[in-house]
Amino acid sequence: MMSSTQWTREAIGKIDADFQRTADTHLVKLDLPQLTGIQLYLKDESTHPTGSLKHRLARSLFLYGICNGWINQGTTVIESSSGSTAVSEAYFARLLGLPFIAVMPRSTSAQKIRQIEFYGGQCHLVNSSSEIYAESQRLATALDGHYMDQFTYAERATDWRGNNNIAESIFRQMSAEPWAIPSWIVMSAGTGGTSATIGRYIRYQKLDSKLCVVDPDHSVFHDFYHSGDENLVISKSSRIEGIGRPRVEPSFVPGVIDDMRRIPDGAAIATVHWLEQILGRKAGPSTGTNLFGALQIAHEMQQKGEQGAIVTLLCDSGDRYLDTCYNPNWVKAEIGDIALWQEKLNDLINAMK
Repeated sequence: MMSSTQWTREAIGKIDADFQRTADTHLVKLDLPQLTGIQLYLKDESTHPTGSLKHRLARSLFLYGICNGWINQGTTVIESSSGSTAVSEAYFARLLGLPFIAVMPRSTSAQKIRQIEFYGGQCHLVNSSSEIYAESQRLATALDGHYMDQFTYAERATDWRGNNNIAESIFRQMSAEPWAIPSWIVMSAGTGGTSATIGRYIRYQKLDSKLCVVDPDHSVFHDFYHSGDENLVISKSSRIEGIGRPRVEPSFVPGVIDDMRRIPDGAAIATVHWLEQILGRKAGPSTGTNLFGALQIAHEMQQKGEQGAIVTLLCDSGDRYLDTCYNPNWVKAEIGDIALWQEKLNDLINAMK
């Protein structure tokens, strides 16, 4: 057993070395002939080692926990997650030789469960997403472990002023584009940590960009943004894994958001199927939520005669959702007939001509 100080230094060194080995994610320009004077970009977070946007969050949460003295040699790390955060945290736990338990709803995709187990993590399933918080805390207490609690610490674990956060990366990669400062950045909320980081960075750097946060069905964030009621709770879980919450999470910061809108789940699923035809590869359903909102804003800008750039996120690969949003039987049973939304999406795109 090495000393606590020595273990902490080595752990931080391992995370830093992993970061240096990992190139930044790509910024993909989505060429749509219908868009005149507007350019649309996807920040492709699926190219992280663990395949999603949550890789950044997991790194930050581990560093935050280690530097606060909450995570030490042998500490069992517990997280409440719908999947992608747990996949990324399992990766970092294995890197540091720590036990990891993910507390997740039973509805979590089988592929995500397999990935967590691939990295050596254990999956602890509960019936509803509303149960994950208390069960995670119970396990942490029983095992003398650390409950990572992404929903509380996401917005404070990441340095929003810079230090290669996602906002800094977006604006650095946009610097040589025709509109280097995007008019809008469109982001969905899971913990709310990424939207908080982007919104704070925009203000701190005195940039002219605006932040739009899009919310799926069965989530309280949109209603909270407009009502200010922190006690909002719903019983249903979001069908778009990784985004939307049944309660207002501490990491969600409405004050940095310029516009918020709800995107129906049918629109999100229709949009990722359309995007596959454009990119030649599958993206996760939260990307559909993001992109439908971005297309709405692009249409509105055209109607106003405005020009500029819009950046949104490709959050993860669709390969994780082959048994859900890319399975016609699941879509029909859980979402319904998306033909109407496919028509509305086509109408929205054609209206930009």
